[in-house]
Amino acid sequence: MLLLFIKSASRLFASLKKTKPILLYMKLSIIIPAYNESATIKSILEKIIEAPLPESVTREIIVVNDCSSDSTLSLLDDFKKEKQCAELLIFSQDKNWGKGAAIHKGIELSTGDFIIIQDADLEYDPREYTNLLKPVLEGFADVVYGSRFMGGNPHRILFFWHSLGNKFLTFLSNMFTDLNLTDMETCYKLFRSDILKNIKLRENRFGFEPEVTSRISRIKGIRIYEVGISYYGRTFSEGKKINWRDGLRAIYCILKYNIIYRNPYK
Repeated sequence: MLLLFIKSASRLFASLKKTKPILLYMKLSIIIPAYNESATIKSILEKIIEAPLPESVTREIIVVNDCSSDSTLSLLDDFKKEKQCAELLIFSQDKNWGKGAAIHKGIELSTGDFIIIQDADLEYDPREYTNLLKPVLEGFADVVYGSRFMGGNPHRILFFWHSLGNKFLTFLSNMFTDLNLTDMETCYKLFRSDILKNIKLRENRFGFEPEVTSRISRIKGIRIYEVGISYYGRTFSEGKKINWRDGLRAIYCILKYNIIYRNPYK
């Protein structure tokens, strides 16, 4: 009986040695590009800090201040001191390079296992990070998009033509990438960091969305998921910055990164 127990224990130990170690703790890097967001920057940081995460996930918050001309930077510094927020990193660009450039810097500075983009306004709800993380943590996904056009979550009713434009850009992007996304232009995109850090990103302004979508679609074997999210959109009088010129740029980027720059690493 003792000999049988020893043999069984030996076989169990040998099998455990061959098993890959399980990561018990992972980190989510939350990248916030911020330009003149003094009205909402502290509120969004409060929401991020209070947002629940899975027990095994910690967070770091990287705010890239894109040379704001308002009080965004001083409010960030005040918030960090008031909250003694060790997980908050603030980086200031020396020039207003654009949203895409701010995201590039955030990716460079990030140290997490996963990366998510968070706008500095209040249009997207950080409490939904858990929903975006679920397919990745369960081993099904490498990239997760949060779609404003699927699911039963709250959506503010705003501009018909803006909504139609978003759907057209998604449709055009899907034609080239052969994906069936419902919301390519969404802010909420969550990536495994080892994938995102190895992609060559060029767009410095609002072209980040179609570019990164084209880039990841070319990676062999990548697993892309979508989950429905809420959308608390704001009007232009409330600070919305994107306009029709950015829509034209998005069309250009869809063509550029699906026809000319097809290699995601170059």
